[in-house]
Amino acid sequence: MVMLLTVVGIVVAVFVGFNIGGSSTGVAFGPAVGSRLVRKTTAAGLFIGFAFFGAWTVGRNVIATMSSSIVPATQFTPAASVAVLFFTGASLFISNLYGVPASTSMTAVGAIVGLGLASGTLNQALMFVIVSAWIAAPLLSFLIGFVVGRYVYPYLDRYIAFTTFNLHFIQLDRSGTIPRPYVNVNASPQDIVGSLSVVIIACYMAFSAGASNAANAVAPLVGAGGSLTVDQGVLLAVAAFGLGSFTIARRTLETVGSNITELPILASLIVSVVGGTVITILSYFGIPASLAVSTTSTIIGLGWGRSSRAATLAELATPTPERPDVELATGALVTSRAEDAPAGPTIGDIARQEKPAEKSEEIPDVPAVGAEGPADLDERSLFDPKAAKRIVTMWVLTPSLAIVTSYPVFVFLL
Repeated sequence: MVMLLTVVGIVVAVFVGFNIGGSSTGVAFGPAVGSRLVRKTTAAGLFIGFAFFGAWTVGRNVIATMSSSIVPATQFTPAASVAVLFFTGASLFISNLYGVPASTSMTAVGAIVGLGLASGTLNQALMFVIVSAWIAAPLLSFLIGFVVGRYVYPYLDRYIAFTTFNLHFIQLDRSGTIPRPYVNVNASPQDIVGSLSVVIIACYMAFSAGASNAANAVAPLVGAGGSLTVDQGVLLAVAAFGLGSFTIARRTLETVGSNITELPILASLIVSVVGGTVITILSYFGIPASLAVSTTSTIIGLGWGRSSRAATLAELATPTPERPDVELATGALVTSRAEDAPAGPTIGDIARQEKPAEKSEEIPDVPAVGAEGPADLDERSLFDPKAAKRIVTMWVLTPSLAIVTSYPVFVFLL
């Protein structure tokens, strides 16, 4: 019976890792694939490599926390481990069913909390730290996004260009005996720098995803009386990631972002760096946290920061009759150039295979903070408030449901 439960646990862990790999590959490499910088197969391979690096190094700390610190490792019986993984997999299924990125880490921790409450072994001091981090991380991400969007983003957008190529960025000359790679002839030096940035940051996102998500798939099995060692758990998680990366990720790579945001490539890179760095730091300290929560908070902060450039901080704090039109909106990242000089392609353009408008040769100066009528606000919305409300609801609901539904199950099992 124990052997059967162990096998079932491994199968469920692979299912969880399969879904994580499919969704995380699209988030990390959507801009790179859409811009024809790398092919889908190459993106999957790069994701696997860097996710393994993140899981093998920083990810060990998160596995240790979730497998033995929130509740003692002895509580992870084979049946309890399968139950925790089941609730984690169910949250993925529900989030995919409703098309919203629920936090796998928060739901997995919620299921473990249910186990701890049922057994009376929950480490309350550690949970206070974890919940505090769950509150602080999105607030920090929002604040960084706001500052970057208000004071830095317009200048980056003015001087950094990103391009979608009709042919892939790296081509192969097959005229000789040995194929010779060369850079797309249509790429300018500025395009080359921008393209390398997209790929490098995508690899960094893969590292962060591996560091934070490996524990979600295998931590209960590592804690279950030695069913798996940490090394074996990491290898199993990454193998499951790979299965998802080379299969269902092909679809997410095509559609990433098209239902939530019209996000320019530059903005997506800023979001990736901020969100990935926050999660990597938390993972280093062994705190399981959500990459989706941090990146989305950064998106909102960037949008609010850009739209607030029309007013000074004093005017934002104390609106006056002279500035009645100053409002914090989130439709402010599509472009920071004039109407005749649109920004580079957005993630939505890439997903729909649309071509962005041609860029103007002349780029106007960036308006100063507080200047009237910024030229960078148009009708396309960066972030759909309804989608944001649905996502935040799911972030709160799924871990809460994991606790409420897992508690009676664990009372019965224990």
